[in-house]
Amino acid sequence: MKINIKAIAIIIIAAVIGYSSCKKPEYSFGQLTSPSDLKLTLVVDSADAANPAGMGSGKVKITLASNNTITYRVDLGDGRTQVMGAGTTTVKYNNPGTNDYTITVNAVGTGGSTSTISKKVTVFVAFVIPADILNNLTGGSSKVWVTDRTNPGHVGVGPADGFTPSYYAAAPNERAECLYDDEITFIKNANNTVSMSINNKGQSFFIAAASTFYGKSGGDNCYDIDVSGVRNLSFMNATSGSNSSNSTGYQFLVPGNGLINFGTGGNTYEILSLTSTQITLRNIGIDGLAWYQKLKVKP
Repeated sequence: MKINIKAIAIIIIAAVIGYSSCKKPEYSFGQLTSPSDLKLTLVVDSADAANPAGMGSGKVKITLASNNTITYRVDLGDGRTQVMGAGTTTVKYNNPGTNDYTITVNAVGTGGSTSTISKKVTVFVAFVIPADILNNLTGGSSKVWVTDRTNPGHVGVGPADGFTPSYYAAAPNERAECLYDDEITFIKNANNTVSMSINNKGQSFFIAAASTFYGKSGGDNCYDIDVSGVRNLSFMNATSGSNSSNSTGYQFLVPGNGLINFGTGGNTYEILSLTSTQITLRNIGIDGLAWYQKLKVKP
């Protein structure tokens, strides 16, 4: 019998290849170790006892540390996520005003094992006030304003969806005298933010619906109230639905009771118009109506 050596060799090679292709590959991840002793430290830029949310930069230092961690996945609480390493990373929040964010960290170990920690942080972001608004309001340093008492409509009210005092507009010198002697000072700060102080000579005027809001009881009248101290204003884009034909497009929030010189129970004032000598403000009062006040630079 004649043996075909070449054919046998081919059969053996095919068998070896077939065996090799059927053998499953083996992988090894090594020991799976979960991160431990996870620590998260948050420090708001320029925060102090008087300004626990910072001075407006919006920056927060995030310091991460743990054992057996490859990387950190960080949810910043404002819709953003970042991958970070151990140590300190500075992030910047951009939403104007004072807001709370919950920062959640997932420390990732070998094989995808994780440990999680969360902390809340309160951050103040100063709105960049347009130069013309800043200069007209403060004169570049500080400027004192009073009620424009001889201007028709220096106090007025209208519907919440309107931008004129269509329900009522005060005639010159029509309101109580305590409304007319208030002095409102807008101050430009070193970081181009604005603060405000009020000298109300001991009394301010409230509408009837807002008297209980300020801790009083009664109708439209003058009430004793302490408004001393300097308040830092938070500026932002207007949220009323106004447009360039009826507003500057900017508003500011007065902290605390929100009072300027005419108490409606509101604390957010939209700047409808502003020049170097006159300003018209609009706010939504506690009664749900739009209230207006006109101020002028103190002579």
